[in-house]
Amino acid sequence: MKIDNEVLNYAVFGGNILGGGGGGSRKVGMELGKAALGYGNIQMLDIDDIPEDRLIITCSAVGAPAANLQRMSPEDAIDAIKIFEQNVDKKIGGIITNENGGGSSINGWIQSAALDVPLVDAPCNGRAHPTGVMGSMGLNNIKDYVSCQTAVGGNPEINKHIEIFVKGSIENTSNMVRKASVCAGGLVAVVRNPVTVKYVKKNAALHGVKHAIELGKVFLKALGKNPCTAPEKTAEYLNGEIIADGRVDRIDLKTSGGFDTGKVRVGSFEITFWNEYMTLEKNGERLASFPDLIMTFDSNTGLPVTSAEIKKDQNVKILKTSRENLRLGSGMRDVNLITQAGEIVNKKIL
Repeated sequence: MKIDNEVLNYAVFGGNILGGGGGGSRKVGMELGKAALGYGNIQMLDIDDIPEDRLIITCSAVGAPAANLQRMSPEDAIDAIKIFEQNVDKKIGGIITNENGGGSSINGWIQSAALDVPLVDAPCNGRAHPTGVMGSMGLNNIKDYVSCQTAVGGNPEINKHIEIFVKGSIENTSNMVRKASVCAGGLVAVVRNPVTVKYVKKNAALHGVKHAIELGKVFLKALGKNPCTAPEKTAEYLNGEIIADGRVDRIDLKTSGGFDTGKVRVGSFEITFWNEYMTLEKNGERLASFPDLIMTFDSNTGLPVTSAEIKKDQNVKILKTSRENLRLGSGMRDVNLITQAGEIVNKKIL
């Protein structure tokens, strides 16, 4: 698939919706996507187009969406892959993104364009998730697997710029990258975890970016016709439903350790979030649980609204759809990781 401005627009909006409250901002996604297109031709390949002997790396962005000192430039994204290659004596044969999101669906585009490395449509996950381990495609369950990760980001003008390379277990390296994002002011570009093409085929969310692009096309077409009903058209495409339409009565938000956690109340509905929306309840009755998709939209503009963007007294619509309607990577089938998410938001998640 050839990437152009139209496809970029679809990917950013579709990814934003599939972010489920997280997955980065549309603004960052648009900026990085346009910067990538500035380097020239970008093609997104199928994993079957990549020779079996090539190694695939994951490009991501890690941080707390509500942090207000974020800065991650296109140069940071490119430097992350250069530092990775300098420290790991392996030739990179393809790039995948870690997840879908307003910013995340575009991960790897600029590195692919600038460094002429194939961009592959096989994200670690077809929706957004809060931790790097969740996007490791089950590598955390492989005994003695050694993770290699680089992280680059931060504003040098306020002494926040940082570049690191770490090596160790998935859990330890992911924690170090998260800490680096805190030091950088809230956001770093990350390159991590070389794996074989065979492993990607078995564990990734194949064609997940294409799903975001198709969803974005449906959403933007509906938005152009009637902004007020675009969320409903989106829900229909995802075999889901708009479960609520009301005013945000209360938001509890805490940014700590590189994560945003809290609750959003809309009338009798409550959403918990850990970067992404985790649970949806009405009067205490569970309606959806991560990795089901829960997403909010501004009722007036029809635009997607993330957990970092939602405001008190804003009128929003709440979408939900089952995980069965999403393209998910193997990390979303790890019961221990899903249980951890429940512990963070003080809810039992099955």
